[in-house]
Amino acid sequence: MDNRLQFLEANVRITHQALIEQSKAGNSNAQYQLYSLYVDAMFNTAYRLLSSREDAEDILQESFVEAFKKLDSFRFESTFGAWLKRIVVNRSINFLRSKRMVFVAAEVSEEAISEESNDVNQPLQVEKIKKGIAQLPEGYRQIITLYLIEGYDHVEIGEILDISTSTSKSQYHRAKRKLIGIINEM
Repeated sequence: MDNRLQFLEANVRITHQALIEQSKAGNSNAQYQLYSLYVDAMFNTAYRLLSSREDAEDILQESFVEAFKKLDSFRFESTFGAWLKRIVVNRSINFLRSKRMVFVAAEVSEEAISEESNDVNQPLQVEKIKKGIAQLPEGYRQIITLYLIEGYDHVEIGEILDISTSTSKSQYHRAKRKLIGIINEM
């Protein structure tokens, strides 16, 4: 069974690489196939960050246009999906910045950063969490989404949002406390 899985993964990698190479050469059919493979996942990423279907759709289209224009810079050092996701996240963040979303920089001691709330261990329903995240202020929602849902670490979040790693950590912990408060009130 493992050999079959490895075979399938290798075929997917080769297929994606071929589509990328054809897209670099200007093959619009290959570009459409790449678009079809990634459009849903990239829309979900943009939507989680922007919370607006229309804005997410706009960012999605702009991201694909940028990706296809910059395909020559893609060197297969990561997966195409990870590379494209980075473009979507950066465009989403830049869009929010253009709307003048401000992050509150806070100095928090290391003890406060490492402090964990007892409420975190309570079992929570996924729908409650989704609704709670939607109610968070924009900056908190971005940090929570990038860290918990998109899987970025605080160093990467700091780079994406142009904030320090410690600010990312403190904002995450504040966002988590606020989210727990919102969920507890539901």
